[in-house]
This record gives sequence, C-alpha cells and structure tokens, in this order.
Amino acid sequence: MERRNTRHTREIVVPGDVIDSSGMRPGDNAYVLNGKVYAGVMGVRNVIENKVGVIPLKGCYMPTAGDTVIGVINDIGPSNWMVDISAPYPAPLHVNEVPWKVEFGDTSKYLSIGNVVILKVLSVDENRKIQVTMKDAGLRKVEGGRLVKISHTKVSRVIGKGGSMISMIKTMTDCRLTVAQNGMVWIDGDDEEAEVAAEAVRMIEERAQSRNLTELVREFIESKIPQAEDSGLDYEGEE
Repeated sequence: MERRNTRHTREIVVPGDVIDSSGMRPGDNAYVLNGKVYAGVMGVRNVIENKVGVIPLKGCYMPTAGDTVIGVINDIGPSNWMVDISAPYPAPLHVNEVPWKVEFGDTSKYLSIGNVVILKVLSVDENRKIQVTMKDAGLRKVEGGRLVKISHTKVSRVIGKGGSMISMIKTMTDCRLTVAQNGMVWIDGDDEEAEVAAEAVRMIEERAQSRNLTELVREFIESKIPQAEDSGLDYEGEE
C-alpha cells in the first residue's frame, strides 16, 4: 500500500513501503524502483529538502560510502589495521589508505590497539565488505580527549539544524567536538567542561524527541558552567 506523501506526518514505514512517488530523491535507508522511492528499513519517514528517507527505529549502524566515522583499532596485521566502527562487519584500514609510508610489517609503529581514528568510508560492496581511508581532510589519529557513544540514529539531533546544536555546545563549553555518522562523538577540552559537553550529548540522545531541546541543553550547560556564553545563533525553526 502506498502511503501519503506529506512532509508533516511522522509516518512509521516498513521495508518495501512506498514513501514517495512525486520524483523526490532517495535519502538514507531508501531506494528507487520504477520511479518510486521505497523504505529500506523499518522506521520514521523523513524528508529533508528534496530527499526522502527513513530514520531507523532500531538496529546497528550500517556504513554508507562517504560517511565520516570514528573507530578504535582492535587488531593489527602486517599490511592493515582492523577498526571497530560499531558496524556488524569488520572495517580494515589498509596501509595504502593512511597518510604515512608504512613498510610491510611495520603497522604497529604507526597505530596501536586502542588508538582512536577518524576515517571516511570509501565503499561498501554487495558482500558488505567495507573500505575505509584516512587520506582526506580532517581524517587523522585522535590524541587525548574522550569518546561518547550514542545511537547513530540521534546524530542529526546532536548536530542540529544547520549545525546549530553542536556549535552551541562547542561555544558554551569551549570544547572541540567531532560527531561521526556511526554515533561516536569525540570531545576534547578541560576535564570539567568536557564532562559537561559529554553530559549534554547524552541528554540530547535521551530527549531527542523534545521540541524545545535546544533551550533545554542551553539551560543545562548554563547550570553547570555559569560563565558559559551562547553562540548567538538563531535557533528558530528547530525540529
């Protein structure tokens, strides 16, 4: 059965449901067949500009080419490192995809088990084989800071409309934050401020459905860091 094409009704869809037949482009967890866009997973129909997709109700992170992810090295081979990116499949990082010239067998000299890295997903083939790289702007080994793990389905809420939420947290806590598509958040700053930023991120995950979420987060940070200053961004129209 084809569901109504509306931007305002938060429809629950299941795999195979038609979520658009007006010519919109497929977004996350959606695909096109015979000119119609279908849901690929169970979740909430989601429209962003001229793209329609599905926000999963549950499930683990499924990598997509182009995703920026944060992972932890959990094994080392002579020509690659295995990286845990919270996906159900292994993510090998080959020596050809790092910014260093690594001789065969010397991998442990550059990245060790437990190291945190920011990567980009290059491809995911039909057999779910993942290729990742560190050879792009902003991709690197992460030094210091802390990691917070949230549901990958809440990443857009942590970032906020036009980056407003993450910008506010950065400004008010004076911390550096990197939010990855796999639900990993790296936070770096003074211990007290970094803990407040981490608590704010967890709060967003827990209260993601609150319509006044930005104000709640702002008030929380102000209660923990009285001298914190807002970024001055306009948050009207936050979903």
